[in-house]
Amino acid sequence: MGGDKAPEVVIDGAEIARERFPDISFLMFGDQPRIEPLVEKHPKLAAVTEFRHTTQVVSGEDKPSIALRSARESSMRLAINAVRDGEASSVVSAGNTGALMAIAKFVLKTLPGITRPAITTYYPTMRGESCMLDLGANVQCDAENLVQFAVMGEVFARTVLGIDKPTIGLLNVGVEALKGSDEVREAAAILKETSLPIEFMGFVEGDDIPAGTVDVIVTDGFTGNIALKTAEGMTKLYTSFLKDAFSSSLSAKIGYLFIRRALNNLRQRTDPRRYNGAMLLGLNGIVVKSHGGTDSVGFANAIGVGVDMAQHGFISKIKQDFERLKDGQNEQKKAAVS
Repeated sequence: MGGDKAPEVVIDGAEIARERFPDISFLMFGDQPRIEPLVEKHPKLAAVTEFRHTTQVVSGEDKPSIALRSARESSMRLAINAVRDGEASSVVSAGNTGALMAIAKFVLKTLPGITRPAITTYYPTMRGESCMLDLGANVQCDAENLVQFAVMGEVFARTVLGIDKPTIGLLNVGVEALKGSDEVREAAAILKETSLPIEFMGFVEGDDIPAGTVDVIVTDGFTGNIALKTAEGMTKLYTSFLKDAFSSSLSAKIGYLFIRRALNNLRQRTDPRRYNGAMLLGLNGIVVKSHGGTDSVGFANAIGVGVDMAQHGFISKIKQDFERLKDGQNEQKKAAVS
């Protein structure tokens, strides 16, 4: 029931996802008299959909603390409960981000070895696709948080992006060893010494994000959110510039006809719907946050992210890596004592 154009966009997106992933089924939480007729317009979707009726909805204006306390029968809460209870492999929502994080953390809890969940997404680069975390869940982070983000991001890149040996970089104000905050330098030292088989490349800078210098960029939520919103804003700015340029004169309009196909390819490559679906990593369950303003294609892609993470055993891989990280840290402590 969440999102700017719910529930129509959600249901149409589920139909697209069903065509892409014919083996999946759906639990839909919301106002059944309202959503069931929409689903029945897609007979094949209706055949693999089960409804769970509730009229309570978390609005976009609800504070996370209020949603956590008073929205226990909301569609968002019940959907997350289904993941906790093993009825669903993942939950996908276009609703209130803060409420989704708060409820999911309370219901699902964090995985062993993880103190704070992180938000991540992937984006196009000059080399392909990369991911960055955290994107807003944790404004302030210590070194241990950043190390945890690095491990989670590495597993995500392997699981969702299909990269065999993802490279990891810590976002910093320079690549020199002495630059950056104490937390960033300490995290770098830990990652250099870790026993995990990860490819830590050291510090990276802002221009390395679109360059795709590394596959996983690690930073605190304050910096990550600003970087993400800046990139989104610049994309809109250049799109506006292009529209103005090609409508500025008759010759420009004629020129557009010659390069229209190339521009369409560019638009598809940078289409935000293609990269829709931010993940709440570190929870004991798969939670995917769709952009509230996306369309059915974008929501289908968010569902696809949840499917990929479930099918490739994301949670079990996270648990394995953090167990190995813990064992390695214990060995280092023993060696330091002796």
